Amino acid sequence: MNENVRLRRRQLLILASSCIVAVPLAGLAKTTTNDIHVVKNPQCGCCSAWIKILEAKGFSVTAEDRSGSLLTEFKIDSGIPSDLMSCHTAKIGGYFIEGHVPAKDIKRLVSELPDALGLAVPAMPYGSPGMGPEDEREAYDVLIVRSDGTTEVFQHYPKAGIQA
Repeated sequence: MNENVRLRRRQLLILASSCIVAVPLAGLAKTTTNDIHVVKNPQCGCCSAWIKILEAKGFSVTAEDRSGSLLTEFKIDSGIPSDLMSCHTAKIGGYFIEGHVPAKDIKRLVSELPDALGLAVPAMPYGSPGMGPEDEREAYDVLIVRSDGTTEVFQHYPKAGIQA
């Protein structure tokens, strides 16, 4: 009987040490994902250009075409405030990405894992990824939408040629 007790203790120690190793690795799996799903209008050329940029930056992109009210419904269901809506919506690691958000900001979001719903670039600023040459960029902000619905600037991009 004493042998059985020792075996149980040994099994418990093995299980506990396995959990100590596995838990941080589970968190790491979420932070290193590069799988992103984009829902877009099928006729939108800038959405396709943004997808190509993400692929060039190492993202594995799947795309789904939805038009009109079906696209708007997806945005609303994703928690995107109406004043922040743009042309396409993506999902990555439990976050939404709305509009022409640069790849480096998406990577920062999924590595930092803030308490947020996602990132948004409202409207379609010229020079943002997929919207024309960056060297002719107009100033724009990438906004983070917090879990409580508030927003703040996540990253500011000044007008091209102006130092930040």
